[in-house]
Amino acid sequence: MESVIDQACAAALYAEGDAALDTGASLLAAAPDADDALHRRGEEFVTRAWERGWHPADLVRFVRLELDERRAVLAGTLIAAETARYAELPPRWRAQLADLPGPVPAPRNKPDRFGYASDLLELYRLLLRLPAIEPVGPAPGTAADHLHRPPAPDEPRMLTRIRALLAKAEATGFPEEAEALTAKAQELMARHSIDEALIAARSRSTETPGACRIGVEPPYESAKAILLDAVASANRCQAVWNGDLGFSTVVGFEPDLDAVELLFTSLLVQGTAAMTRAEAGQRASGRKRTKTFRQSFLMAYAQRLGSRLADTTERATATAADTDTDTDTGTDAGTGPAPGGLLPVLAARDVAVTEATERMFPRTTTTRVRGATDLDGWNHGTEAADRARMGSTRGRTSRERDGEIMA
Repeated sequence: MESVIDQACAAALYAEGDAALDTGASLLAAAPDADDALHRRGEEFVTRAWERGWHPADLVRFVRLELDERRAVLAGTLIAAETARYAELPPRWRAQLADLPGPVPAPRNKPDRFGYASDLLELYRLLLRLPAIEPVGPAPGTAADHLHRPPAPDEPRMLTRIRALLAKAEATGFPEEAEALTAKAQELMARHSIDEALIAARSRSTETPGACRIGVEPPYESAKAILLDAVASANRCQAVWNGDLGFSTVVGFEPDLDAVELLFTSLLVQGTAAMTRAEAGQRASGRKRTKTFRQSFLMAYAQRLGSRLADTTERATATAADTDTDTDTGTDAGTGPAPGGLLPVLAARDVAVTEATERMFPRTTTTRVRGATDLDGWNHGTEAADRARMGSTRGRTSRERDGEIMA
């Protein structure tokens, strides 16, 4: 005999419209003893999402975009229950699980069983239809590739220092102080990336590029995607934006991926705060074009930062190359010389990242986004980018013309 869970899912998940959901929810609301089985069915859908390349943060973000925060919280509850069965998870998964939305009461404690069942079934309908996406690391429960496992919680002290500097930059109310802190943080990022590249070359490391996904959510997602693209390029990575699913995939070596995540998040926080302050001034003067002001502000902020990051990249790399030439960097205890010096090492890593990106995304296109239309917003965004100026680790490639990103 078909279980009530199977009956409800058959009625609600494979048909369109609210009537199908109502039928399934009615069956579940009348069967309180099926609650545990209903949640297990949801965990099965979550497991299938991992097999299709999704990660916890991707899943919650997509549910929030397609449905709402209430269903995103339900998704977080299912994800927490499903991942609890694994003895070990990649570090990035652990960080994402720590950021899941808070739990909701168990269904037996919900006064509106019909509404709760309807929410779950609508969530399951979405999970059932998730598309397969490019994997960025092994799914939990499978043999993990140690080459693509980010640093464990005992991260290098350099990253801890960078994280602390960026946190201070976000918290301060003084633009000059934020500028100094973020500039110092990017300087440390550049040095850390070059050090890691030289160490890998000297030790004949077989490490290959990995990938991670970073959320790029509305509103003004095109400007945010351009900002992420600039940050990725500055840190020897490449970013590919998927606007429909609300994220960009960043490809690069693990130390550089860490830098991109830290820097993009911090710059977005600083840019949003600066935009809010500038917008308040515009409103005080009687202006009301809030949407066009914000879009233009963030576009200018992203474009200007990309230019400044590229300039600082060239200087940082040139300085490191001069140091590499002037000192005996060809020897290191127990590792031997770095083949050819710094510049060939960095070039080889750039090629490896490009090849990895092309393997993951063989059919990318260059997308021209909508331009800015508010001069005041553009000027304020440019000024904010100047205050948040930072160093970087390489120049822009030929694909990174103004207003264009890879998608």
